[in-house]
Amino acid sequence: MSDAEWEFVRPLLPVLVRGRRRLDDRRVLNGIVWKFRTGTAWRDVPERYGPWATLHTRFRRWAADGAFERMLRAAQSQVDAAGDVDWPVSVDVAVVRAHQRAAGARKGGSTVQLSDAPEAA
Repeated sequence: MSDAEWEFVRPLLPVLVRGRRRLDDRRVLNGIVWKFRTGTAWRDVPERYGPWATLHTRFRRWAADGAFERMLRAAQSQVDAAGDVDWPVSVDVAVVRAHQRAAGARKGGSTVQLSDAPEAA
């Protein structure tokens, strides 16, 4: 994460002022980003980002606090204010659920062979 990106994100993270010394938020956030970019399991995040359990716990706390939503809204506001994004939206809400027999399968698995089918008149 670049210095400019960190300065953008840092004020949006919750601040914890008590308790024992914490792992650096920037390092943890880089680990969280690495985990989701690679699609790996938490336990497989490289140690350079800190213990995987710390990353997972911090991710859960930040998600519950709404930090990631704040980051998204702030980023959207920034690019929208700069005119760097168009907002055309196309939404398809059609959902068609069909039972397996809706495709024309007969009950009991019987099939009609062409030679058994009645002829069209």
